[in-house]
Amino acid sequence: MLKNKMKLMTGLLVGAAVFTSANIAGAETLRLLTWGGYAPDNVVALFKKETGIDVKVTKSNNEEMIAKLRATGGSGFDLAQPSQDRIAGAQYEYGIYKPMDLSKINSDLFIHSMLDGTKKNTTVDGKVYGVPHVWGTSGLVLNTAKAGSVKDYTDLCNADVKGKVSYRLKRPTLIGFAFSMGLDPFAAYSDKAKYAELMGKVEKKLISCKSNVKSYWSGGDALMNLIRSGEVTAAMAWDTGGWKLNKEMKDVTFVAPKSGALGWIDTFALPAKTKAEDAAYKWINFVMQPKIAAMITAAAGNFTASKGADEYAQADLKARFQKSFPSAAIDNIKWYPPVPAGLEDIEGKVLDRVKASKSN
Repeated sequence: MLKNKMKLMTGLLVGAAVFTSANIAGAETLRLLTWGGYAPDNVVALFKKETGIDVKVTKSNNEEMIAKLRATGGSGFDLAQPSQDRIAGAQYEYGIYKPMDLSKINSDLFIHSMLDGTKKNTTVDGKVYGVPHVWGTSGLVLNTAKAGSVKDYTDLCNADVKGKVSYRLKRPTLIGFAFSMGLDPFAAYSDKAKYAELMGKVEKKLISCKSNVKSYWSGGDALMNLIRSGEVTAAMAWDTGGWKLNKEMKDVTFVAPKSGALGWIDTFALPAKTKAEDAAYKWINFVMQPKIAAMITAAAGNFTASKGADEYAQADLKARFQKSFPSAAIDNIKWYPPVPAGLEDIEGKVLDRVKASKSN
């Protein structure tokens, strides 16, 4: 009798061990290649509680993401988060991504203009390779009490802000001024001669505006100090910088320009050899829920393409965001498309000539 009991207990223990091992071996893991703050611990824990899926987070940036996926032929990760303008070129050249199955994504969770724009900018050979997640913009950071006439980029050339203006001598300034002048630089991307002609018009405008510029900023902290001191009342800068200053100075905030803020989007994209594709779609649909998306905003500092998520953001950030971005301003954002080869050389020469020119 004792031998039988011992055999039974041994069998049960072996069976339990086999069952536990099978469960561990079968536990699903999503290998996520992403940016800092996009997969905070509290969100990962909630996802595992709801789905049973573990998330292994590897923090990276655009250059590293492309390098890692290129080195492995698109394996090693199940979901990546490159910026939308870094997908099409990498796919054409290296084939490191696989098309998205849009039927597995709850499109109702997304701000439609962002979803449509990202789909367009990540389409290769008729197939979509990315959907939007975290986004941000550059536009105008203004002391509204002293630079009330500034509604668009070219208004930085207005007489009432002469000597009180700052922006970078970088491509966003060229792009922003072009749109403000009624030109469409993105539409000219496919024609180098046309793009060079367009940039020539922007160059003339920036040279004529040079006397308005207090300084060309290169670092965000330097710009913020110029605004704090009152030396600069109107600038081109990022939305988060304007909102940070608004905490200290009630008249200073980020303003979406009339011609449209310039927007970047970090996406969700499937590596070519993902092994947990279903888990990837579950993660996308989970984090795009408004309340979950607000948790990511709290961690990353930027908003997501989740429709209605701003309602759940921290009260002060929510108020700043909604004041800067009514729905019409969101729909008017000009999202950066992939940059064709050769255009940056054109832009670099324009910027060099602007820098070398004398103030009028």
